[in-house]
This record gives sequence, structure tokens and C-alpha cells, in this order.
Amino acid sequence: MSGRDLFCQPRRVRRGAALTLVFASVLVAGAATGSLPEADRKTAPHAARPAAPSGSHTEVARAAAEALADGKSPEEAAERAVSRSGDRWAAVYSPGEYEELEEALDGQYTGVGLSARRERGGSIEVTKVRSGSPAAGAGVREGDRLRSVDGVPVGGRPVTEVVSLLRGDAEDAPAGTAVRLGLERGGRAWTETVRRARLRTEPVSVRRLAGGATVVRVTSFTKGVGDQVRTAVRRAPGRTGIVLDLRGNSGGLVGEAVTAAAAFLDGGLVATYDVEGDQRALHAPDGGDTTRPLVTLVDGGTMSAAELLTGALQDRGRAVVLGSRTFGKGSVQMPSRLPGGAVAELTVGHYRTPSGRGVDGRGITPDLDVDPARPAALDRAETVLSGLGA
Repeated sequence: MSGRDLFCQPRRVRRGAALTLVFASVLVAGAATGSLPEADRKTAPHAARPAAPSGSHTEVARAAAEALADGKSPEEAAERAVSRSGDRWAAVYSPGEYEELEEALDGQYTGVGLSARRERGGSIEVTKVRSGSPAAGAGVREGDRLRSVDGVPVGGRPVTEVVSLLRGDAEDAPAGTAVRLGLERGGRAWTETVRRARLRTEPVSVRRLAGGATVVRVTSFTKGVGDQVRTAVRRAPGRTGIVLDLRGNSGGLVGEAVTAAAAFLDGGLVATYDVEGDQRALHAPDGGDTTRPLVTLVDGGTMSAAELLTGALQDRGRAVVLGSRTFGKGSVQMPSRLPGGAVAELTVGHYRTPSGRGVDGRGITPDLDVDPARPAALDRAETVLSGLGA
């Protein structure tokens, strides 16, 4: 079982639409279109290993094996079996897709290095161009409009589809392959051909607010993020307060979320979960900062491992949670290799917060309801920190 928590977007939209939402959330929130900055996969805390097949896994594997024996697509047969199961988080991946998800959880991705959003009228606007990326080398700028990818018009399309076009397929469009970008700036329209490259994510950023508080923004829990959060907390000056900004965080590696929790807890329970009825628990190591005032910002894009962290800090009385209700993804998925090489991930259990609250389908309710999309959300967070003695 893998200690992860869904977060990369698959190349093809599958019957597991909710899974696509998980993968897409990190893209839509910031909305990275030429890059895959973060993702949200699995929710079991152990290192990846072959899974003991459950009943559902056995049924899906049988469908794939029968299709393979009949000369049909085992992947398509598995997808049909998954769709019949009613598992909203289940998905089937080709070997190439699964490899991409693994790489993304390691903080790597193949792309051109631009982020974008869909404007109200449906046009796709570039919101960020990563320094040193293929897009930057081609002269793409923030504010440019992306009109097409390899001749396919993108106006009116969901950002997640634009991501898929830009990134291509892991097997057919690896790093080094060319992609044509149709762009517009002011009244000028032109085409640039760039080559996809291997890039690394930057899921943690730290900044100081005017009032002295430190904002630690975490956009996903990829490899190493937990230690980055702990380092940021240790380096925060004096006894100033911390704003842990988890808005738009679609999850990632559960172990990294537990490590991040350890930055603010002196050991103790972070979450419980079950796998096929077997009850287990996640604990933070000792030594976290338990005195520094802490506010956690969340929204409807806060998912999975990020919800696990939020629930732990809230239940343990360690943080005041501001924002809006979180997404509500608290299920545990287990991967298994299918005949033909594809990978099926099916739900085998659910997480609970330290007080026993279920997250799946419910989300985390903030202590203070604040519009998380407004700039004033951070001002409100500072006000709360001052009341906590920061």
C-alpha cells in the first residue's frame, strides 16, 4: 500500500470523476497548466508495496485477466469493473500514467513551466511563468493569453483539459518533445514551439506579513514538504504567530502531512484509519513548537492529507481554523498491479481525526467562517493571532 493521497491529474478523464477533481484541484486553484505542481494521491501511511488484494481488487484483476486472454484491452475492462463498483475515488492507470503520478509525488513533473487560469469569459490567461523554464525561454509572459496547444483551441475548455494538452502523455510526450503554443498579447497573436522539460515543484513558500506574522503556504504534500514546514517554523522570528495556509492544497503524501503536524505538536495522535477493517493510527514525533500562536487557513480546495493535518491541529486545540468548509476527501486507496501492467486504485478504508470525526463527504468546518478567496482573509488571520498573544 502506498502512503499517499491523490493529487496528480490523469491524462484521460475517467469514470472516477472525483479522483480527477483531486488531481485537478492543485491545477485549478493556482491553476497550473503547463506544469503539474502538486497532487493528491493515496492515503495510507506506509511506503509503497504490493497490496494484498481485497475482494474489489480481485474482481477488477479478474476482469483485466479475462480481457487480456480474449485479446481485448485489460485496461478498459478494468475501468468498466471499477465504474460498476460505485467507488467514487477508484481509478485505473496505464503504466505511463502511474509512473507520472509517482514522479509527481517526488516533486517532479514534465511540462513547459507556465501556470494559468480560466477567465470568466472562458479564455485561458497565463498567471505565472517559471524562471528558467521552456515557456520563459520562449518569451511567454504573465498576462499572455493561451489560444491553442498543438493547434487545438483551448478557449472555453476546463483548465484541467488544457493541462493534459500541454503535458501530453508520459509515454508519447516525454521531456524533449515539442509542443506548439498559440499565444496572444494585446492585439498580437503568434505561435511559439517549445520543448517539454523535467521540472521540480515548489510546494512551500514562506513570507512575513506587515504585522510580523509568518505565513507558511503549502500547496501540496510532496516528498520533503514536512521537513520544509518544520524548518520554516523553527526559523520564524521570536514568538511571532504562524499562518499555515492550506488553501487549495489537494493533499499528497500522508507521511509528509504527519511530519508537518509534528512542527506544531509535541507528539501524540494525528489521525486514525482503517484498512479493510484493520484499525491503525498515525502519531507525530515529539519536539514540535506547542506555544507559538497558530492559525490555519482552509477552503473548499483543501483536501485529503491537508484535511488530515487541519483536523489534527483543530482537535488537539493547537490551531484556530479560518476559512470555509474543506473538500471532504478522507478515504484510503490501495494500488494493485493488474494483468497487462495497468494499476488499479480502490478505496479500502477511511481516516478519522483524533476526536474520531470522519472527514470523507463532510470536510472540516472552520472555527471562524471567513471568505478564503478575499485578501482580507490574511488580515483576519493576523487579528486572530494577536488575540492569541502573538
